[in-house]
Amino acid sequence: MGQLYYGDNLYVLRESVKDESVDLIYLDPPFNSKRDYNLLFKTPKGHESEAQIEAFEDTWHWNEQAEREFDEIIHGTNTDLAQMMTALRSFLGENDMMAYLTMMANRLIELHRVLKPTGSLYLHCDPTASHYLKVVLDGVFGKERYENEIVWKRTTTHSDSKTWSRVADSIFFYTKGNTFTWNTPREDHSEEYLESKYRYDDQDGRGVYRLDNMTSPNPRPNMMYEWKGFPFPEKGWRYSIETMTKLDEEGCIWYPRSKSGELDTAKRPQLKRYLNEMEGGVMGTVWTDISPINSQAQERLGYPTQKPLTLLERIIEASSNEGDLVLDPFCGCGTAVHAAQKLKRLWIGIDITHLAISLIEKRLRDAFGAACEFEVHGTPKDLDAARDLARRDKYQFQWWAVSLVGAQPFQGKKKGADGGIDGLKFFRDIDQKEAHKIVVSVKGGTLKADDIRSLMAVREREKAEIALFISLEEPTAGMVKDATSAGLYTSGNEKMKVPRVQLLTIEGLLSGTQRSQHPDYLPDLNFKKASKETTTQQKDLL
Repeated sequence: MGQLYYGDNLYVLRESVKDESVDLIYLDPPFNSKRDYNLLFKTPKGHESEAQIEAFEDTWHWNEQAEREFDEIIHGTNTDLAQMMTALRSFLGENDMMAYLTMMANRLIELHRVLKPTGSLYLHCDPTASHYLKVVLDGVFGKERYENEIVWKRTTTHSDSKTWSRVADSIFFYTKGNTFTWNTPREDHSEEYLESKYRYDDQDGRGVYRLDNMTSPNPRPNMMYEWKGFPFPEKGWRYSIETMTKLDEEGCIWYPRSKSGELDTAKRPQLKRYLNEMEGGVMGTVWTDISPINSQAQERLGYPTQKPLTLLERIIEASSNEGDLVLDPFCGCGTAVHAAQKLKRLWIGIDITHLAISLIEKRLRDAFGAACEFEVHGTPKDLDAARDLARRDKYQFQWWAVSLVGAQPFQGKKKGADGGIDGLKFFRDIDQKEAHKIVVSVKGGTLKADDIRSLMAVREREKAEIALFISLEEPTAGMVKDATSAGLYTSGNEKMKVPRVQLLTIEGLLSGTQRSQHPDYLPDLNFKKASKETTTQQKDLL
């Protein structure tokens, strides 16, 4: 069963993940790029301008939290890392980059702790901070545990670039020990290679083949024997006489012949290597065959840093086996956990926003249905937990609350930009001629007498058919009266009549006694849907 955690991954790792329990870690952390990332939702035609919110700010600052985390590193058991971080602070100063590297170093310490001795870690980054992250990784894992740097070409060159166009990301590959899980990734041979090497065909139905040397590269005294009139090579044959006999019986040895058709013993026999029996070439560290997720890609879910599923599948297949545990501590929209589920691995995903957690939940259910079992930790399960979240972070509370009614969050954390709207939802009636809008308002604090009248004004201003009011507290009798005065929305076939203003409580939504009411004759208007994954595994017959 998968495990999905909402919260700061530093504390989730410390409190919930055991020592040496994870086989593979993939992380795609923010890069300290000083950029704001907008999440794009699916919306009906005419509503595109409303379909994005600021998902996160990729900016870090040196503050009290950074100082505390730096102090933990300096007084930790890894003295090499402490010296390295002290040197970096002396060089960089107490700035945004140093705050970012301190945050990453503390988390990499925990990731090293939870990794099995045979485990591997892949850190995905861009040139903004990659050189510093490499130094930090050396400090945590030891420079001898650096295995490779994979370069993924994620885009084409930009015509308006003022210098060399940045087209690639780096993926640093580290292992915890000398022995680690490794399944050699292979790629198809190029057409040029096939044409130049596989040039022979005996027309016997076995296909094309190439010729390979059968002499030993090193002296082998026990392989010094004559074979069918061919004298032994200077260092001997590559194979024993028993193996040579078997290869000959199977027709896998090519014998040189003179123009007259006689065996030419001045030359050497060679081994026939058939193409249909050969694996592809060993894959290198420069990956140009995986396309990025463009605006038209079917798997695009709208998350700003979403990576292709094939990229994660390649990493997971290379460095883990079925049943192994894969961890992504910055799981975003869940590509790594999706790939792990698809490849029959166990998984743990962690993210610090409720928006990401709710998107991953939907993604996994869309892709795998009931076959995908997972637990969600850290999201409120009762009224007290919801109150605690509202007290700690009103935006995370709002994002979580609108997810309870299947709505999109609206406008993110831009102060004053919401115009009284915390979420949007769209539906189609039976005629399906156009999409109708639902506005959502969330109240995590004390209710005011005019809250519903204000929401009614917002509904009319936005030309929304329905408004949802979600609150921690029970609405007052006056609020119920105001909501009732808004009247009913009647469906096109007049079979469904629902309140235009619906009052919902967190407790009612959590218990399942309340839900948003509206027609829904064309679902999936509000979120892009992950493609359904299929499995070739046959179910038990008995």
